[in-house]
Amino acid sequence: MSPEQSTSQQKQREFFSLLPLTIEIAGMPPSEVGKLFTESQMEARVTGLRTAYKLARQLVMEIGSS
Repeated sequence: MSPEQSTSQQKQREFFSLLPLTIEIAGMPPSEVGKLFTESQMEARVTGLRTAYKLARQLVMEIGSS
């Protein structure tokens, strides 16, 4: 395994470990069963998750440094 693959996998593991906190911070409600989102709704949710992930990661870093 190359160092790039290892770093990528580590980032993916970090993302998935923070996903529950990220979703809570973003305030994302689950979708209704059988209801599909439009492309613009999906983009808005991705933007919200991206911002929430940054905040979740920052929170974990702050907790770790205290």
